[in-house]
Amino acid sequence: MITIDTSTAPAATLSPELAESDFFKEMNRQARALDNYGTYDGWPIERVLAPYILTKEQRRQIPVVGDPDDVTISRVKALHNAIAALIEKECGLMAVPMVNLTHEGFGRGIITVGKLVVYDRTLRDVHRFGFDSFSKMKDEGDKYLSVALEIIGKYPEVAGL
Repeated sequence: MITIDTSTAPAATLSPELAESDFFKEMNRQARALDNYGTYDGWPIERVLAPYILTKEQRRQIPVVGDPDDVTISRVKALHNAIAALIEKECGLMAVPMVNLTHEGFGRGIITVGKLVVYDRTLRDVHRFGFDSFSKMKDEGDKYLSVALEIIGKYPEVAGL
C-alpha cells in the first residue's frame, strides 16, 4: 500500500455549497456504500472524500510505476457509481457502470444506458487516481454527466432499449 505524507500540502476543504451539491451528496453515499467495515460512520463528508484529493506534491510521492491497492480501486468505482446514479436521477433510465482494470492500474470505465454507451473513459495510472481540488472534482463529474445526458438526448430510442 502506498502511503502519502499529507503534511506536504494543506488539507483540502470542501465548501458548504459544494457539499450540498447533488454530485458530492452522491459521492458521499457511494463512498460510504463501499465501506464494508463502517470505518466512515460518524465522519463528515469532507473527511470521507479527502482521499480523492491529491495535490501535485502528493502525486510526486507516488511512484510512476505501481499497482493500485483495493482502496484506490474502490474510489474509482465509487466515482463511476456516483456518475451513473446521477444519470439515472436526471433521465429516469437505469445507468450501469462497468470498471475493468488490470492489476497494473490500466483499463476502462464505461457507463451504459440501455444499449447506449454514454460514458467511455480510458483509465491509466490508477494508483495515482485523484483530483487537484474538490471544485475540480465536481467540474469533472459535471462534465461527464452533461456529456452523458447529451448523448441520451441525441439517441433516446437506443437508451430506452
